[in-house]
Amino acid sequence: MTLTEQLAALLPAHAARQRWYGAKHRSAGLEVLSVEELAAAWPMVLRVVVASGPDERYQLILGLRPEGEAGPDTVGEEAAVGMVDTSAGRAFCFDGLVDPEVGLLLLRHVAPAQEATDVRPIGAEQSNTSLVYDERLIIKVFRRLSGANPEIEVTLALAEQGFTHVAEPVAVWRTSGDDLAVLQRFLRGGAEGWALAVASIRAVLDEGVDPALAGGDLAPEAERLGVMTGDLHVALAQAFGSSPGDVDSWVEGAAHRAAAVHHPDLDAAAIAGILASAGALRDAGAAVRIHGDYHLAQVMRTDEGWFVLDFEGEPSRPVEERRRPASPLRDVAGMLRSIDYAAAVGCREHPHSARDEALAQAWRERNRAAFLDAYVNRMAGTALLPTDPGATAQLLGLFELDKAVYEVAYEAAHRPDWVQIPLDAVRRLVDASAARSV
Repeated sequence: MTLTEQLAALLPAHAARQRWYGAKHRSAGLEVLSVEELAAAWPMVLRVVVASGPDERYQLILGLRPEGEAGPDTVGEEAAVGMVDTSAGRAFCFDGLVDPEVGLLLLRHVAPAQEATDVRPIGAEQSNTSLVYDERLIIKVFRRLSGANPEIEVTLALAEQGFTHVAEPVAVWRTSGDDLAVLQRFLRGGAEGWALAVASIRAVLDEGVDPALAGGDLAPEAERLGVMTGDLHVALAQAFGSSPGDVDSWVEGAAHRAAAVHHPDLDAAAIAGILASAGALRDAGAAVRIHGDYHLAQVMRTDEGWFVLDFEGEPSRPVEERRRPASPLRDVAGMLRSIDYAAAVGCREHPHSARDEALAQAWRERNRAAFLDAYVNRMAGTALLPTDPGATAQLLGLFELDKAVYEVAYEAAHRPDWVQIPLDAVRRLVDASAARSV
């Protein structure tokens, strides 16, 4: 059997174990499209492209070491592919990105001018795999291939606009029209927004004081994040242009998604009423390129300020849909939902009392307001938001509701004990809509 044939027999089981592989139900039909040799000496390095369907291609960076030198016990069962016969002898094949030596060989291939001595994985990722070199550089290897990757497209465009809150690419790995990986400056010492938020709500509950008085008050950072988010949307509009907002299509999309979610505690009539009310808006602001998957885990605070991460958008959506212009308020809604989740998670982890519930609600409202007020103030005069503050609030409510209803479906399917978090959000949004209409 050729090496390609051997890999075709082994890779379906390997792919089915990977977080980044989105076609586990079709793994048996995995087809090997190409095998490229990146390094011929031990450890050998291969780049393999596989397909699970006509529009679903993935790449694997595989390492091969001589039989007896490596095995499942050294790389882990998840990374193991299996034994193969090569021109240099029998070898153990595995996910090369778990091997530091393979990682350094990859860096040499992608950016020959860059040198490093140490490499470590960044941690578990859902869609891609990242390695950090000398705490100075980070490479993100794209697992699913889709031609030009939005991550690279948007990051380069923002850098050209002078937007300094992204780590500009040092090198891009491309071949045959596909973006394969991007090498960027590593944000050393940065703290993820989610970690900061959860630490803040924990401090409030531990100290039992008003959020404004707690040692971990997040509101000043939430305000800075709001300003930076406004700068982001302005830069995206400058880079990719803007057009009048299409509220009819936004409402239609939200209604379609809501109709697919069934939960006994969802008030379908109230949701439909909010959507119908939003559909009557004639002042929808602008449609621009947006982040598309904006939440606290997608931003990082460093000594230089807030940075935005990962512009790929929601990986489950087709890439052209992720590129489609939308209201910048959709990103804002995603961040507000993330703040809500941080408050709920902090409260769930803390011994429960009525006082804890009240403090968590105060923390949530304080940080939502700090973020949102700073964002709206930054956007004043840009023509990207509705001119009427009431229309802005109504449109934002639409996008928050759309997100919360999606979260109900997700939690019901994957974490049923968490479903009350988005259900509570839906109830608050319904109540807020009723209050606006009075």
